[in-house]
Amino acid sequence: MGYDGRALRRARETLTELRLRHERDEKQREREIFARSPIADGYSAELAAMMPDVVRATIDGDTDALLMLETRNTQLQAALRAELERLGYAPDALDEKPRCAKCRDTGYADGELCDCLRELYAAEVSRELSSLNVDSQRFEDFDITYYDDKPDAQTGVSAQRHMAFVRNVCAHYAKTFGKNSKNLFFTGAPGLGKTYLAACIAGVVAGNGYSVVYDTIAAIFARLEDEKFGRGDDEEAVRLETRRLRECDLLIADDLGTEMQTSFTSSALYELINTRLIAHRSTILTSNLSIDDVRRRYSPQISSRIEGEYHVLPFYGRDIRVLRRERGE
Repeated sequence: MGYDGRALRRARETLTELRLRHERDEKQREREIFARSPIADGYSAELAAMMPDVVRATIDGDTDALLMLETRNTQLQAALRAELERLGYAPDALDEKPRCAKCRDTGYADGELCDCLRELYAAEVSRELSSLNVDSQRFEDFDITYYDDKPDAQTGVSAQRHMAFVRNVCAHYAKTFGKNSKNLFFTGAPGLGKTYLAACIAGVVAGNGYSVVYDTIAAIFARLEDEKFGRGDDEEAVRLETRRLRECDLLIADDLGTEMQTSFTSSALYELINTRLIAHRSTILTSNLSIDDVRRRYSPQISSRIEGEYHVLPFYGRDIRVLRRERGE
């Protein structure tokens, strides 16, 4: 699984802040306890003072001294627990305990990301997607009643039935997304739900821990232009952004065909598509263009890759935005 480096870095920073806050809270509780009970303070201080003696006796091999120290440690621990309970605290209130027992607040357990860090990572990705209004889109809210339920004269299948199928394909794709997931090409007129379903996929896939970049094709080309021509105040930030475009687990490029056609956009599109295909990284393209339009607009190298390497999902029906206006919604 390829994590989004920026989101993972922010998640680690958040984990560090939470660990430090937890440690401050423990210290504050310790001060409160000792302020209320000088007895507890004395027991704790004596326990701490015993440690050098334990180390010395261990080095010297003095078993008698170790036995005496162990006996005294047990007595002090019991007395301290009793005093804490008298004050209304848990017996282990002064024990140093990490927030996460599994990874001890390191973020890693058994060489992998711990669940606590995964949760913080998912929250960071969700926050990033929310700025694009992606995480609010849900498959359950995709209303197929906006599509005509009358069977098509040629296919015998209604737009409503077809779009229910498309929704289910997208939901299954998102749920089962992994290393070998296909590339998708959403094609159809404006206002038929292409962007909406792409956003639904982005939210689910990102929520499952995969790195997702979701943006319009125009914004993607703008970043690639900044990289090529050295634009922008922060070259390192530009480099990281374009690296994410090439290396994220799932790239969703919305509105293919709306970009200005130049020699740069043509070569950049080919390079981006081809690089991701070679690396077996999944891409979703949404477009108002049909496959025939793609052949006419782009080079044979680009159109052949879209036709041969992308699963084409046609969107049918009337513009939902127009229908909503007609219904007064």
